[in-house]
Amino acid sequence: MADLAKRGLRRKLEPLALDGRLTEHHRYLLAFHLRRLEAIEADLRALDERIEEKARPYQAQRRLLRQIPGVDDRIAVAIIAEIGIDMTVFGNAKRLAAWAGVCPGNHESAGKKKSTAARKGNIHLKTTLVQAAVCAARTKGSYDKDKYHRLKARRGSLRAAMAIAHKILVAVFHRLAKTVPFQELGEAFLDQQAAKRTTTNLVRRLNNLGYDVLLRPKVAA
Repeated sequence: MADLAKRGLRRKLEPLALDGRLTEHHRYLLAFHLRRLEAIEADLRALDERIEEKARPYQAQRRLLRQIPGVDDRIAVAIIAEIGIDMTVFGNAKRLAAWAGVCPGNHESAGKKKSTAARKGNIHLKTTLVQAAVCAARTKGSYDKDKYHRLKARRGSLRAAMAIAHKILVAVFHRLAKTVPFQELGEAFLDQQAAKRTTTNLVRRLNNLGYDVLLRPKVAA
């Protein structure tokens, strides 16, 4: 029976070894289920061919979206299927994010926030974007990976994934609206920003205390 294993299960033939009797009735049922699996696989291949046929006119847009960490060709096609390629219908990235349901709400009254939950939005697009966010969080050397793990430590994995999904959709909007390539900020970007912000704050505080500050890079030993 182990010889019937396919794909990844072929690497686990020894644990799959089974002892016992295989009767004619068992063989009949196994053949029945194998035929069903083959039919399902044939249907999936037909659907993939149909999707590729319909998505063929959008090759340029798919190439642009695949540059974004976490977005493969399947996700790129799903995003285009949900939002199209004409971004003028949304106006700006903020409206698109709100429509998709990946933009956190900001309901505030008397200085107190009532809710920061994301809107329902387009469930199909939101699911696709969260899948892309999880993949982006595993992309080595990317800004999204560093940002995800920083947010996860403070807000939890679900909110971190939603925040990265929002960033991916904003990147998608600008790629489709301006047809410009994606520029990766890199994993060290947030540390560099923090160092620059800290330096600016310290210089301002010293200036307020009456000092003239001259910044000079430290000479390496």
